[in-house]
Order: sequence, then C-alpha cells, then structure tokens
Amino acid sequence: MTPSTPATSDTASLVERAGRFRIYLGPAAGVGKTVAMLDEGLRRKERGADVVVGLVETHERPYTASKLDGLEVVPRRKVEYRGTVFEEMDTEAILARKPEVVLVDELAHTNIPAPGHYEKRWQDVLEILDAGISVITTVNIQHIESLADAVEEMTSARVAERVPDWVVRRADQVELVDSSPEQLRRRLLHGNVYPANRVAEALTNFFRTENLTALRELTLRFVADETEEEMISYLERLGAVGRWETTERIMVAVTPAPGWRQVMHRAARMARRAKAELWAVHALTDEAGFRASDEEMAEIRKLANALGARWEELVGSDVAATIVAFAKQARITQIVVGSSRRSRWKELRGGSLLGKLMRDAGAAGIDVHVIARRESEVGTDQIGGADG
Repeated sequence: MTPSTPATSDTASLVERAGRFRIYLGPAAGVGKTVAMLDEGLRRKERGADVVVGLVETHERPYTASKLDGLEVVPRRKVEYRGTVFEEMDTEAILARKPEVVLVDELAHTNIPAPGHYEKRWQDVLEILDAGISVITTVNIQHIESLADAVEEMTSARVAERVPDWVVRRADQVELVDSSPEQLRRRLLHGNVYPANRVAEALTNFFRTENLTALRELTLRFVADETEEEMISYLERLGAVGRWETTERIMVAVTPAPGWRQVMHRAARMARRAKAELWAVHALTDEAGFRASDEEMAEIRKLANALGARWEELVGSDVAATIVAFAKQARITQIVVGSSRRSRWKELRGGSLLGKLMRDAGAAGIDVHVIARRESEVGTDQIGGADG
C-alpha cells in the first residue's frame, strides 16, 4: 500500500516512496530531532504533499513551537487516568483524515492506559503505516531495545521506554540528527532543552560530557550499521551479492539466570554489526530438575521477539550436546552464552557445562563468546521525555 505522492518525474516518485517510514535518530534529548522532523514536513507540504501533525512535543521551546506554523495539527484525544486528564495522539482521527504524511514525535512513548488503545506509540505508528500513510518520527538512541542496557550502564540512569529493534529496522530511512557534547551542554545552559530548575542536575548527571560522547559514538555506529545494511540489501536485490553476502549466524543460549537480558542484548548487537541472523535458544535436560517458570520464559520470549531473534526451545539429556547439535543443523557460526555462576566445587563434581559446550562447539568449528553476567546497577532516574 504505497501512498500516492505528487511527483514531477518517475525518479521523484521513487524517492518519495522510499521514505515511507523515516526515523530521525539522535544521541540525546535536545539535539534537534523534532525540529528536523517539522522541517521535513514543511518541505513535503511545499512540494504538494498532504501533511499533518499527529503529535509533536514542543516542551515549551519557542523555536520548536514556531515550526508548527503552516502545518495542520490533528487534535489530541483526552484520556482520564486516576483522576487526571491527559492528552494522547488520536490515531483513529489520523486514520479517518487519511493524509499522505503524518509527523509523530517520540516513538518510544508509553501511552496512558485506556481501553481499546495501544500501550506504546510505536504500535500506533505501525497501524498508521499499515493504512498506507507515510510516517516521520523521532527517537533517541537509548530507547532502542538492544542498546538500552548499554546506555543504562554508561549513564547510571534507567531507560524506562524502549522500541523493539525490528520496528526500527522496518524504517526505510534512519537519519542522524547530531550535536557535539559541548554544543548540547550550551543549549542546556541557555534553557533550550530543559526548564531552568532542571539544568544543573542534568549537566552533572546524564548530560555529562563523557556520557554525551559515548552516546554520540553509539549513535554514529548504529547509523553506520544501518546504512551498510541498506547497501547490502540493495546489492542483493540487483543480484550483485558475491563478497557482500554474509554467512554469519549467531545464536544466544539463554536461561533465566541473573544477567540474561544483558547477554541477549549483547548478542543482538553482535548480530547487527555482523549483519547476521540471530537465534535465541533455551535448552534444558529431559530429566526432572530445575525448570524456568512460565513467567520467566514469557519474559525471555518477549525480549527475543523485540530483538528480532528466531526462538527455539530444545530438550535433551545433554544440554551442551543438544545446543551444539542444533547449532550445526541451523548452520550457526557463533554461539553467545553467559558466564557460569556455579561454584568450583559443583563444577568439579558435575563437570562444567560451559567447558563442554566450548569443547563440542570448537570441534564443530563454531566460535563461542562468553559474556560476563551482571545486573545493571542503575539509578532510579528514568531516561525519557524531552526529546527534540
């Protein structure tokens, strides 16, 4: 369902269709993602496209608010929750309006609970896209699921809102909105990001120069990976695969042991950088013994789905042999596992599962990466809101 877009030539029409889902990605709040999105909306309107604002958060920034001039804004729906009235994007009204392009800020936003409505804004965006309407949106790097734990660790701030990797990969274009740490800190001091009463705390916590430098590098690497993936996909469509074709397949063997989220996130980042397919596998013995609860398994499967991994549950008398046998069958080239927390005495008595896995995998020519298990020790601050 490609939206009809005014074009002066076939080439212009092709370019317009290629940008059906565009994401403006930034390293932190305040770099200018919302302004970039609004500028793009205004440019498309000037070219004759039917553009509306589904939802834009100005955060009381005068310059951002001025960019709304000349754009049609779809009124928000009001939601009452625990005695307070909130405003959310009115997806039903957007679908009824049927514009060619809609601007939707803060893709990772969690909607106020309301019957018959989605929990996350990215779910609203997917419905709008499925209706044949182009979407331009914004998101910060820390909200991408596979990177969130790395950001938590480097900033000591909890990432409360996350977007599944597969949603970001669905975008036709991911465009970087960048700012140097020094420039962003100056914007903070001038009151262009947060209100004056929040500036000092922001500068000494999340917006420290070292944090912003790390976030910027993370964003640049993510965009570079996405750009290379687009090039490979284009060459494959042309039939020019050859040396561009990847044969890497990465499998993460996961259990509910502490630190399992970090192990899965790390595997997802490795898979993305290697342009590899990702499998998430849970293996257990067929003997009576410890079993993960239904709730634990549901959480693991949910994260695997968010990371775009293929899921498999295995049962066998020998866990290591079962994992390696499946890896050979699925042509896995790299296995990612968490480090063992068994005591040395237990390993001497029962043998090291990790050691056997490494020996069996090595004999099969499969690399094994052992990831240190650790729970992120983050503060209570939540990273979210104030995108721009």
